[in-house]
Amino acid sequence: MTERNLEKAALCGEPSYVWRAGQQRRLEMILRAAGDRIRGKILENGCGVGMYVEHLSPFGGKVYGLEYDFERAAETGQRNPGILNAAGEYLPYADSTFDLILSHEVLEHVAGDGLAIKEMVRVLKPGGRVVIFVPNQGYPFETHGIYWQGKYHFGNKLFVNYLPRAWRDRLAPHVRVYSGRDLEKLFADLPVKIIEQVIVFGAYDNLIARFGAFGKILRGILQALEKTPLKWFGLSHFWVVEKQ
Repeated sequence: MTERNLEKAALCGEPSYVWRAGQQRRLEMILRAAGDRIRGKILENGCGVGMYVEHLSPFGGKVYGLEYDFERAAETGQRNPGILNAAGEYLPYADSTFDLILSHEVLEHVAGDGLAIKEMVRVLKPGGRVVIFVPNQGYPFETHGIYWQGKYHFGNKLFVNYLPRAWRDRLAPHVRVYSGRDLEKLFADLPVKIIEQVIVFGAYDNLIARFGAFGKILRGILQALEKTPLKWFGLSHFWVVEKQ
């Protein structure tokens, strides 16, 4: 990566550029959570290069995308109508606009996650749902890299998220990590009910591409842990929240 691309990865994260098993599994989770809302008005809040916008569009709904990074928003807008360049803390939509909102590994990057949550609830119709994926504090790796001695180091960093929060945040000031309690606090006092809250492991597509059958076995074992207390070590929280 160039230095400029590294800075963008630190600020905004690195979106998915290739659709693989991991993205497909998450799409299926989103579709189950959405139900009939998939045929309504949908917002991907933090759409990156538009992978989920494109894969949600065939199900009959009107899909919009919002992206903070101007270059990514412009690129995505060339392929998909309805893409806006704006911040998630100040959504440029009227109250009660959307039936479904997807926030996929985005909340950890915004300047104010509490305000971003309130904005999503504001623009959601009563009975509409927000589907959220965010990094889990229990995952052994910090996947967004760290800052060390004033320099950003891209890639997975082991055990960073197990440090005391103040230490961890000095190494990774550019990105948040969440416990279940953290998410509960964000939704406290808002007119919502929690429909689903689980922790999921990844699909480990890179490992499978490199190691073949061994990678598939490892993926199967880890995803089976989602039904055990060891889910605490999973990659991401998956929350489904419905507006009352």
